[in-house]
Amino acid sequence: MAATLGPSGWWQRWRRRLSARNGSRMLLLLLLLGSGQGPRQVGAGQTFEYLKREHSLSKPYQGVGTGSSSLWNLMGNAMVMTQYIRLTPDMQSKQGALWNRVPCFLRDWELQVHFKIHGQGKKNLHGDGLAIWYTKDRMQPGIGTLACVCKIPVAVCTGIPESASLLSSVPPSLLSQRVFPYISAMVNNGSLSYDHERDGRPTELGGCTAIVRNLHYDTFLVIRYVKRHLTIMMDIDGKHEWRDCIEVPGVRLPRGYYFGTSSITGDLSDNHDVISLKLFELTVERTPEEEKLHRDVFLPSVDNMKLPEVTAPLPPLSGLALFLIVFFSLVFSVFAIVIGIILYNKWQEQSRKRFY
Repeated sequence: MAATLGPSGWWQRWRRRLSARNGSRMLLLLLLLGSGQGPRQVGAGQTFEYLKREHSLSKPYQGVGTGSSSLWNLMGNAMVMTQYIRLTPDMQSKQGALWNRVPCFLRDWELQVHFKIHGQGKKNLHGDGLAIWYTKDRMQPGIGTLACVCKIPVAVCTGIPESASLLSSVPPSLLSQRVFPYISAMVNNGSLSYDHERDGRPTELGGCTAIVRNLHYDTFLVIRYVKRHLTIMMDIDGKHEWRDCIEVPGVRLPRGYYFGTSSITGDLSDNHDVISLKLFELTVERTPEEEKLHRDVFLPSVDNMKLPEVTAPLPPLSGLALFLIVFFSLVFSVFAIVIGIILYNKWQEQSRKRFY
């Protein structure tokens, strides 16, 4: 990505754009331009830390593999190439994923994704897109306890994975008013299912159209989570400027979840390539009141959005517990029968005495 940044002019415009959104408290620090020095002070009490390498991925992809020292694991048809990691090739019925092995305990963070989607299909006939995950369970198909999921083109998700694997980038019907490809966001506590028929609309937090296929310049997505505020922006026009896509306040994400990305193809296909994933820790000043409000949570949620409560399934009974239940049930039954017989005999004796 450093090679694509170009002159410092657009870099300054990029920084001003980000700073204008959140005042002096928020400023993106692209450490790709840094020289490896210490944290940088960008405002009163505001420090943006260095790139978190344990949660980041870039060429030459030395941390990808199956060994105990690997930071990233591949699944399915995903392959490591010299210039990118290909999640799925431009072939039918393929699926692949890339998962970080280290849980993320950052409070405020920003994930920058450098990706490319391309293939031989026609303009409106292409694969099912790319999903970006922040989830409780890694190396799992589908959307379970998902904190945040972002699909390109079609979604960003967070929470607990459950039943859906990816969002569809093809509209369900010609009557759809939505222009595809489309980026959408979803938060799930494990109780929701992704509605493929309606492209996830019942559970999405927001979205925007993103024409990203077969472009001849770099395409980027940034997912920022600061002070319970989820923001998604994209740079897909070759102008080196972030463009707004989704902004959702009141998003509560637990710490200790995993980052990942996945893709799938069906009858239609595309190459889904990830060039880099770079996570930055953002140190943000909070008032005492905000500290009380921003305490850690254990399940993903969104303020003013009712998610069905998750009820933990009862653990299966052990063999001993089952034996004891059956044994005491039989003892109680025998005891009840004996008491019944005794009472019946006494009633009969009293009846005879009254007769005589």
